[in-house]
Amino acid sequence: MRGRRQDEAGSQEIAELASLADGSLSPERRAAVEARVAASPELADRLAEQERAVALARSVAAEVEAPATLRARVETQRRSGQARMPRRLVLAGAVATAATAVAALVIGLAVFSSSTSGERFHAALGPTELVPGADGTATLTKTSSGWRIELDATGLPRLEGGRFYEAWLRNDSGALVPIGTFNEGRNVTLWAGVSPKDFTTLTVTREQADGDQASSGEKVLVGMVDTGG
Repeated sequence: MRGRRQDEAGSQEIAELASLADGSLSPERRAAVEARVAASPELADRLAEQERAVALARSVAAEVEAPATLRARVETQRRSGQARMPRRLVLAGAVATAATAVAALVIGLAVFSSSTSGERFHAALGPTELVPGADGTATLTKTSSGWRIELDATGLPRLEGGRFYEAWLRNDSGALVPIGTFNEGRNVTLWAGVSPKDFTTLTVTREQADGDQASSGEKVLVGMVDTGG
């Protein structure tokens, strides 16, 4: 019974976030929901997902047009006298149906993503002697595909020409698992197939495309994943 009440509360919370994102939440509930979002980074992330979905759906709905094949068929029927309704009404119906379907799909995917985002952890990354002015943050979210890691770092000079940054997760035994490469630290998305509850140290190194897949050891950022344990 307790689990059922928790599920119902979670569903209501998702519905209220969706309503807040599209502006349909009632005024008497808005203040309370906004207060909860302000106090919870996780709810703030979910609201941002909903807002992106709403913006995308509105953009798609505005740009959807009837397919060219449908336009051609309607035009042929009109010329031959076989059309049973005005061409304008046929096209308008097709546009409305397509826009509604696309918008519903986008919003549905966003709600599903929010409701199944699973565990989420955070890490604060500090500088090393190599790049003393660098720092960053990472959010690690469990998905069905693995752990999605969103990294945002400042103070890292852009690397190119065969040079790049590589991120790693490390466990207490010192085993390293590579989780992705990038050229600069803004808005980086990485993926891990191991749990940050077991591999609790996140590091970023400078690397060279020299055929050696091992870490160079040139650490520029280091941080611990806060798993709450």
